[in-house]
Amino acid sequence: MFGAIPYMGIGSRSGVIFKQEQSCQSSAHRVQYASIMVFSYYNRLNSAQKRVYRKSDDIHAVPLPNASGLHPFIFELAVALEHEDRVKTEYFCQKLTADLVAGLTAPPVRVNVLAARPSASWGELHGLYVPAQGRTSAVITVWMRTAQRRQVVAFRSFLRTLLHEICHHLDYELFNLSDSFHTEGFYKRESSLFHQLMNREKGRGE
Repeated sequence: MFGAIPYMGIGSRSGVIFKQEQSCQSSAHRVQYASIMVFSYYNRLNSAQKRVYRKSDDIHAVPLPNASGLHPFIFELAVALEHEDRVKTEYFCQKLTADLVAGLTAPPVRVNVLAARPSASWGELHGLYVPAQGRTSAVITVWMRTAQRRQVVAFRSFLRTLLHEICHHLDYELFNLSDSFHTEGFYKRESSLFHQLMNREKGRGE
């Protein structure tokens, strides 16, 4: 799958957009610092940001109290994506996201599913997260087709993109972090959600 580049960016509740780009999670982008393994941009953070980074890095999982109740949405989402139905894909993304964050007692977030990914010299944009501002709720945007060939994104990659953006939302709204950094802990939380949601499918041997 394609994950997100570990980059600094990262603004606060002022509305900075988070974007998911091509995967670049190799060890070359991690450095040893103060007895912890961190991504190289850590050294460019100020003291307050480093504290937030370390707090994020210490959170390794997001236990879902209602994981079994979310499994039907996973199946419906996979079917909608396979049939290249953007409207139904968006509907089940919204249902999955709404029930997931509600089960964690986090504020709601709106989900938009668009067609082909935007692209530029830096690669393809997989997902966006815009934090809540005032009375405007947070918004997640994900794309269901690749930029060049306009092919539908593989389901597992699509789901990971959605969960990646949900993790940004939870950083702000559940863990009360002032920034949402791409830390090792962040990626572990993303994987934690993915494996809980896909557990039933794994049991079927898929």
